[in-house]
Amino acid sequence: MSASPESRPAEGGLVSAQFHRVRRSKVRFREGARPPPREAARRPAHVARMLALAHHVESAIARGLVASAADVAGQLGFTRARVTHLLDLQLLAPDIQEEVLFLEAVDGEEPLSERGLRAIAHAGTWAVQRERWREVKASF
Repeated sequence: MSASPESRPAEGGLVSAQFHRVRRSKVRFREGARPPPREAARRPAHVARMLALAHHVESAIARGLVASAADVAGQLGFTRARVTHLLDLQLLAPDIQEEVLFLEAVDGEEPLSERGLRAIAHAGTWAVQRERWREVKASF
C-alpha cells in the first residue's frame, strides 16, 4: 500500500519563517515578527503607599476624626498591632520618608519590604537611620 502524495514529506527546499509565542492559556504561534516589547509597568511602591497611609491615619487622629489608633484599626479592619506598624514608619528621618514616597515598583518588583523599612525606622537616631538607608538603597 503506497502513501498518498499529501502524506509524503516534501522534498526539495527548506521553508523558513519567523514565529513568536502568543501569551494566552494555550500555546499558539503566530507568523511574523515579534511585537515590540511593552513599556514597563510602574506604580508607587507598597512601602510608599503604607507611609502615605500612616500620615493619613496620624492626621485623622490629630484632627479628632477618630479617637485613637485602636479606633482606626477597628474601622479599617486591621489589628492594633498592624496600625502600630504603620505609624512606626513615621519614625524615619524626614529626608528618608521623602525618598520612600518616591519609590516605584517596576513590573511588580518591590524595591524594599515594609519589614526592612521598619527595621531602619527602629535603628535609633536619624544619623544611624541614614547610614542604614544608604546601605539598603545601594541594593536597588
